[in-house]
Amino acid sequence: MTWSDKLNQLGIELPGVAPPVAAYVPAIRTGSLVYTAGQLPLVDGALAATGKVGAEIGPEEAQRHARTCALNALAAVHSLVGIDSVVRIVKAVVFVASAEGFTGQPAVANGASDLFKEIFGDAGQHARSAVGVAELPIGAPVEVELIVEVE
Repeated sequence: MTWSDKLNQLGIELPGVAPPVAAYVPAIRTGSLVYTAGQLPLVDGALAATGKVGAEIGPEEAQRHARTCALNALAAVHSLVGIDSVVRIVKAVVFVASAEGFTGQPAVANGASDLFKEIFGDAGQHARSAVGVAELPIGAPVEVELIVEVE
């Protein structure tokens, strides 16, 4: 079964690639690795939410936004090399715009990590950093970037 088949089986449709909000490309390949730019929770070109997790955004909602970011990152990979060329997810970095005192970044990051496991199984297990930050671009609550091994 290909990854495309798995996405269809799960009823998951990759979105279009989110256009960059500054001077960068959504993804770039070097050798067998694809690095994505940080992906925000954009849906149909609009930010799904703004605010800090632990204040305006609750942890469960933030997990959903991390999943959206992860889908956008996979869309960037797909646009560059095709989703079926993915060998494994190597690393995810999840940035969480955090209210003072919020320390649940790992749980928020699970929104992305769980998606990768759901789609890619063992090949979706990855190293990860979950980082609390003061602000993210355009007020986003979450941002996800990936390193993916490809054929």
